[in-house]
Amino acid sequence: MNRWLLPEDIADVLPAEARKVETLRRAILDLYQSYGYELVAPPILEFLDSLLTGTGSDLNLQTFKLVDQLSGRTLGLRADMTPQVARIDAHLLNRAGVTRLCYAGSVAHARTPVGSSAREELQLGAEIYGCATWEADFEAITLLLKTLSLASVDKIYLDLSHAGILAGILDDQNLSQSEIETLYGLLQSKDRPRLSVWAKSLSPEIAQALLALTELNGSCGAVLSKAKQILPKHPLIDEALAQLSHLVTASESLSKGLELSIDLADLRGYQYHSGVMFAAYVDKLPQPIARGGRYDHVGQAFGRSRPATGFSLDLLTLANLSPTANRKPAILAPWIVDANLAQVIASLRADGEVVIQVMPGDQAQSAEYMCDRELRKQGNTWEVKVK
Repeated sequence: MNRWLLPEDIADVLPAEARKVETLRRAILDLYQSYGYELVAPPILEFLDSLLTGTGSDLNLQTFKLVDQLSGRTLGLRADMTPQVARIDAHLLNRAGVTRLCYAGSVAHARTPVGSSAREELQLGAEIYGCATWEADFEAITLLLKTLSLASVDKIYLDLSHAGILAGILDDQNLSQSEIETLYGLLQSKDRPRLSVWAKSLSPEIAQALLALTELNGSCGAVLSKAKQILPKHPLIDEALAQLSHLVTASESLSKGLELSIDLADLRGYQYHSGVMFAAYVDKLPQPIARGGRYDHVGQAFGRSRPATGFSLDLLTLANLSPTANRKPAILAPWIVDANLAQVIASLRADGEVVIQVMPGDQAQSAEYMCDRELRKQGNTWEVKVK
């Protein structure tokens, strides 16, 4: 057995990629700070019942589980940081007004997510708590687009949906959890024949509305206009369409490379989300680069009803799409005991220079640094000279 082998779909991040990831992480968190977001760092392990509070069955299947030897209770290795951040807002901060939080940390999946090749991600995201109006969703979308721009991703396809549409259609329908999950799968796959058979037990109006969702996708104006004509009149549906209309109008001028669309059958995370949902796609990547939306029910599950919206993405995937950074210039210095040399090296490093002291027999080989200068002694002083 090769002891250096890692588990399937788990990988090391090597120097060049790690530097790109860390540089991008710092730039993104600085961007969030400029908008007033506060950084939090939840623990990687939690009691399972807390970790899965307010989430659907999908997250349960993706969570690694183990027994805590101190308490005997079941722990979970987080697969998503969003519920943890909602817990922090609800019970630790417990503020009355709007709170903006951001985070960046590792998550692990028990199963490799569809469209991905990794079971470990570096999840980065931003959440807004305490604002129930569409303006908070718009800020989340704005911040997401600026995040992608920092990685030099310019062409973005943003797909919008809304959990309120299906909630309005199914209002007063006494459906079991398994029935909801079956319906969710049929809508997601747009399987009209099987959906038609499944909906026979419902009223003709509801069955027709469910089938209509599978065709309500494409350009925003056309979808919204058609939805208003063919979907049932219901306060939840009317409010959902109004919010989508506001977001489309406000988002159209955010980025020149932004292409907006609506897919009212794209309900991934329906059990988790409660309002606007959005997914960002980029070229050369089959799955969304980021997902987000409103999830008011999670705070309610923690015992404190609180509006919430935000987004998250995998920073490792985003960094892979970002152009490769140039090698960083570095200065070589000899490894000798010399007080003046030590002082010069400390001064250069304080100014942001990379100084590599070459040990005996070392050739200072590095894929990360380009050693284009060196410290040489000129008389009684040490000077930086081009190699």
